[in-house]
Formats: sequence, structure tokens, C-alpha cells
Amino acid sequence: MAQSETSPSGTYDLLIVGGGVNGAGIARDAVGRGASVLMVEQDDLASYTSSASTKLIHGGLRYLEYYEFRLVKEALTERERLLKMAPHIMWPMRFVLPHSKLVRPAWMLKAGLFLYDHLASNMTLPKSRAIDFRTHFAGQPLKSDYTKGFVYSDGWVQDSRLVVLNAMDAAERGANVRTRTRLINATRQNGLWQAELEDRVTGQTTTVQARALVNAAGPWVARLLADTLKIPNSKSVRLVKGSHIIVPKVFDGPQAYIFQNPDKRIVFAIPYEQKFTLIGTTDIPWKEAPGKVGIAPDEISYLCESVNRYFKTAVKEGDVVWSYAGLRPLYDDASANASAVTRDYVLDLDTQDGAPLLSIFGGKITTYRKLAEHALEKLAPVLPAVAGKSWTANEVLPGGDIGDGGFDGALARLSRAAAWLPANLAWRLMRNYGSRAYEIIGEATSLQEMGTVLGGDLTTREVDYLIQREWARTAEDVLWRRSKLGLHLNEEEKRKVADYIEQKVA
Repeated sequence: MAQSETSPSGTYDLLIVGGGVNGAGIARDAVGRGASVLMVEQDDLASYTSSASTKLIHGGLRYLEYYEFRLVKEALTERERLLKMAPHIMWPMRFVLPHSKLVRPAWMLKAGLFLYDHLASNMTLPKSRAIDFRTHFAGQPLKSDYTKGFVYSDGWVQDSRLVVLNAMDAAERGANVRTRTRLINATRQNGLWQAELEDRVTGQTTTVQARALVNAAGPWVARLLADTLKIPNSKSVRLVKGSHIIVPKVFDGPQAYIFQNPDKRIVFAIPYEQKFTLIGTTDIPWKEAPGKVGIAPDEISYLCESVNRYFKTAVKEGDVVWSYAGLRPLYDDASANASAVTRDYVLDLDTQDGAPLLSIFGGKITTYRKLAEHALEKLAPVLPAVAGKSWTANEVLPGGDIGDGGFDGALARLSRAAAWLPANLAWRLMRNYGSRAYEIIGEATSLQEMGTVLGGDLTTREVDYLIQREWARTAEDVLWRRSKLGLHLNEEEKRKVADYIEQKVA
């Protein structure tokens, strides 16, 4: 049983519904202020939107076109904070922006990048500059039509691990985190929420009380209000499907590319898992019910066409080795174009009958920590338990205390301390777990003492850690959310992982 996954009972200050990045961030912040917290997630942590992002910690350069200056400024400020909070799962990246005569003029790009560099007062990353692709190495994969462009800084994140680390920190501080647990109904009685929960594995139901309820259900936020809580609300979300493809590595180097399309949308091409390139994303309005979604053939074609305008080596639909898609629950601001819908968030507080309900509309990974702060500021006047001082801005996430010399220094120390670890495994353990890698290794003094190798370099000791400490319950949890080892293992190895986990959690 994962830490703090005890059976929920009693009265909590805060019941949070939704185990994505917003729910986990609010749980962490609230429990650190001294509140008693129960967070429930109907599936695995980060099962939906939070594991289906483009995996960027960024201000959102293109949002400047829609005059989202407050959001971009906040996101750029948060980018600097997040890169310090979890340097094992987040790192800076340089983005190459070729100038295309068919889209925005060069002066507009230059002006936008100037703003991007100066909106945040705490920027430590290298600023943008113009480059000549005829002499700069970043021009090598590009068609000869593109001779000029720009390079600027942003950040990269292992998105689903960011969610897990926030949940871990919340649990270690005393929160009760329940995965695969669904809110069946909740009503206000005598100033408290009476909530009925269902364990989706056992079918068992329990009832808990909470002084306040946070609706961080992401794509389900409006349905939770209307169908589960039976509470009318004038605000709504627009679901937009974003899809990505993974193909064998298209270019060398640590840089990423941001390409402008004739439809004014942008597509990223990003180094991924050492051997691959991630390409995304699309923006497709979604009118059906929220849930698991997949990429459509026309989206694959769109993404291939988008990068093929720029790269010398064409990306073909048959090159796709994996794809993923998710629904972004954007606050409905009545924009006609899905790409123009605001990425800002709206917090709606309902204090009817003295039992507060806070619903989260919108948001993005980069601003999750600030969103959590704002959420608790909004709740504090009606929920004194969360009125404590804001504290998360300078506190590292689990594993983030990697010491001097950044990631490279931490990796060198791990490699010396466990010289028997293969270099690739040492790198992966430090990149995924930071200082918690030592907890996985424990007393082991050889690779054999790490247990059976299930596939690639995944050992049973690592899987046991993920089950015990990170709420992993299935092969998908381990291979696609806690890691991306699913890209590196064959079908037989994946079955071995599934069989082992099934036996361990039975």
C-alpha cells in the first residue's frame, strides 16, 4: 500500500477531487499550512490531462499574440521557480524558431521575444538572440529555404512525475492520497460536506466529512458540479484535444524547434527519451464526454506536414512509434478559435450554506504552484485551516535536493557511490528520482541485489519502490506515467512487468 493511502474516514479540512497537477499542488500546499487533507483520484495520478502535455515549463510565447500578458508573466516567473524545485525532472532547454516569410514577420518575432525575455524580473536563463542557419549548427536539419531565425530559452518537465512528486510531498506531510477512488456524491449538511467515496478496485464505499471541497476534476469539472453535486454554475470549460506523436530521432543536439504553420498555430519538435523526437501538439475542439482519447489519422498527417515544411528529412506517418492525446479543460471565454481560448485559469468559490466549494477552471502545468497558492488565498477567509503562510515557492520537491553541481554533479556522486550501476541506469535513476535514487538502491552492492531485471534496465527493486511509494498499480502506471520505459521494452518484457505488478498488488 502506498504511503498515506489509508482508508478515508473522519472529518477533513479539505477534500480535493482530482489527482492531476492542480489537485496535487493544492494538496501539497494545504497540508503544509497545517490543514488535514484528503485527495481522491478516480484512476491513477496524472491519468489524463497532466500526462498528455507537450511537457514544457514555459511562459507560452504565442499567448502574447492574444495579449495574455499577466498569464505569460506569471508563467515565466514560475518557470524559474520550478526549475529550482525539481532539477532532476526539469531542466532548461533552448528553442530554435525559424523565420518563415509565410507567417509572422521577423520584426514581430523579435518584439515578442524581447517581451518574453523581460516580462519576468527573475529570469536567469540565456536570453533570445538572432541566428544565421547557414553557419549555426541548429540549421543543419532544416531546409535551405530557412536561413534566419531566433533561439530562446524555456524549460522541459516530466509532467506525470511532477504530479507524483507533489502527491508524495503532500502524503509525507500528512495528506491522505487515494487513487482509484471516485466521488459518488456529496451534499452540504450542517456546514460540512458529507461525501460518499467508492474504491474502484474493491467496490467498497465510505463516507467522509470535509469543511471544504475543491473541484479539481479537470475535464470533469463541469460534470462534477452538474451531475455529482447538483450545483448550477454559469462558468464552463471548453475541452480541446491535444495530440502528440513520437518518432525516431529526427535531429541531433539538445535543442528543440518551434515551427510556425500557415494557420498561425505552432508545433514543437523536441528531443525525447534520448532516441526519439516528440512532435506536437494539435488543438481540436472536443464535444463528446471527457475520458481517454486517442490521436486521429488527420492529426498525425497535420503534425507530419507541419514539421516537413522545415526539416530536410521527412517525417512519415509510418515512422510513428507511439502517440498520446489528452483533453485540455480550458475556461470557456467564448473565443471562436480553439487555439485562441485563454490558457489562464478561473477559480470559482461557492460558499452556500457555510460549506465552501472551490472549482478550478483551466490552468496549465507551468502555473500549477501559483494556482494552488491563489486557490488557498481564496479559501482562507472561509477556511481558517489554510490561512497559513504561503511556503511552496522555495521548497524542493521529493528528490530535488540533489546538491552542488546540478544534475551532472549529482549523477557523478551517484556513479561513485554505486560504481556497479551501468551508466545508463545511473543516469535514468538520477533523472527520474533525484536523491530518492539512493532509497531505491538501498543496501544493494551489485546489480544482482537490485532484483530480477524485468526488461531493459528495470529491476524489481525499482518497481517495488514505485508500488510502495508512488501509488503504481499497473504496468501502464510504471511504463508510461512513472517512466517512459514503454518506448524501450518489447512486448514480452512489458508482459513480465505486468505479471510482476499484478502478483505484488494482488
